[in-house]
Amino acid sequence: MKLDVIRHQFGVDATNSLLFVDGVFECYGLEDEIREVKIMKETAIPTGEYEIKFRTVGGFHTREKARYDKKFGAGWHKGMLELQDVPNFKYVLIHTGNSDENSAGCYLLGSTQQDLDISKDGFIGSSRVAYERFYPKVRDALVNGEKVTIKFSNINLE
Repeated sequence: MKLDVIRHQFGVDATNSLLFVDGVFECYGLEDEIREVKIMKETAIPTGEYEIKFRTVGGFHTREKARYDKKFGAGWHKGMLELQDVPNFKYVLIHTGNSDENSAGCYLLGSTQQDLDISKDGFIGSSRVAYERFYPKVRDALVNGEKVTIKFSNINLE
């Protein structure tokens, strides 16, 4: 499975993007702003391609497993989706959230997206709806032994 993140709007505090699954639009994405030098919890994921694997330890995993297994049944949540080998980053996850304040360098999903000229922190809405639609696709691919990658690229960046 191939995921593509196409960043299209670059703000002072956030970056807007589109997420595609095997070439088909899936949802919107939001990250921190792009920087040349990484600042912890304030920097977008570097451009490039990364493999995704389950992260099955940590508080985030424990909370999300309890939430989604309660909602959808035991076993729905197999682990957080973690990007592997991101330069100068650790524990980069794909998860829910509404603004760059909900990210410490992770990638957030949403069903709607607000123009960064309106809100410098960015805003994506119906994040859980987008996550609940997206997660099973990646989960099932990983469970079936398929390699899943995500590629980050920028357009319209001057």
